[in-house]
Amino acid sequence: MTLPPQHRRALDRGSVRTLGVATTATALMLLTACGGSSDPLDTGGGEEPADASTVVVGSQAYYSNEIIAEIYAQALEVEGFEVERQFQIGQRDSYLAAMEGGEVDLIPEYSGNLLQFYDAETEARSPEDVAAALPEALPEGLTVLNRAEAQDADSYNVTSAFSQENGITSLADLASYDGQITVGGNIELESRPYGPDGLSEFYGVDVEFVAIGDSGGPLTKDAIRSGDITMGDIYTADPDLASGDFVTLEDPESMILAQNVVPLADAEIAEDVAAVLDPISAVLTTEDLIAMNARSVSEQLDSATIASEWLAENGLN
Repeated sequence: MTLPPQHRRALDRGSVRTLGVATTATALMLLTACGGSSDPLDTGGGEEPADASTVVVGSQAYYSNEIIAEIYAQALEVEGFEVERQFQIGQRDSYLAAMEGGEVDLIPEYSGNLLQFYDAETEARSPEDVAAALPEALPEGLTVLNRAEAQDADSYNVTSAFSQENGITSLADLASYDGQITVGGNIELESRPYGPDGLSEFYGVDVEFVAIGDSGGPLTKDAIRSGDITMGDIYTADPDLASGDFVTLEDPESMILAQNVVPLADAEIAEDVAAVLDPISAVLTTEDLIAMNARSVSEQLDSATIASEWLAENGLN
């Protein structure tokens, strides 16, 4: 299978932690297979570190998130900001450590997951309630700007055949399934409130967990198709969900919070960058995310090209 550039970078870098902590076994195997490795926070080549006037824009190890980060970066550059890109940092534990440590100034985030990272017991579920709870949950020095309508949420997916054969279209239906349920996703899913513990608490379903470190990418999808796992965590803006191969299980108890795209920023630069990023959030939709992700996969376009064309289409460059 040929992967788009963003997928290849995500697999190459895996879940490398900001401070050089070893990757998981899964990521190491991917590094070996792809023949490359790098620390996304190491500028390399003896370059000078970014000065105080430079905005360091990061992204998580997920091609869709990199596209949004590139949109932010290009829009800031148009307005005269000096920008340094530190993309594909890793998953949430890694890039939030970089944010809190001052190594990254700005990153696209997802409101519900960000809130639960800092407040696992939150009862907020709707976009409005999550947005209201976020400012108080964040550590000192970090803030969020205006959220977008666009959402890219975790979702549990099974094959269409499994859904039809067992009459399962909702997470609630899993309680009546007479068989072992195996869930696959990034390693951190195992400890997240919407992971195995959440499935037990909200739906009375006990599952086994398999770590697959590609953020719902081709490895996760192939594992679902092959039956190696019963269901996998795939983000809702993934264009492959429209292929007919998968059924996204409904979440009637709102176990998974609203996941609006929201810029997470160092509080010291928030006011300066808000004038640039708020207009982006005002027009970015879920349909935009799906379309841009589809271009990455089907047209093999890099994030810079996709971002530039989206900004032009929306009169933002």
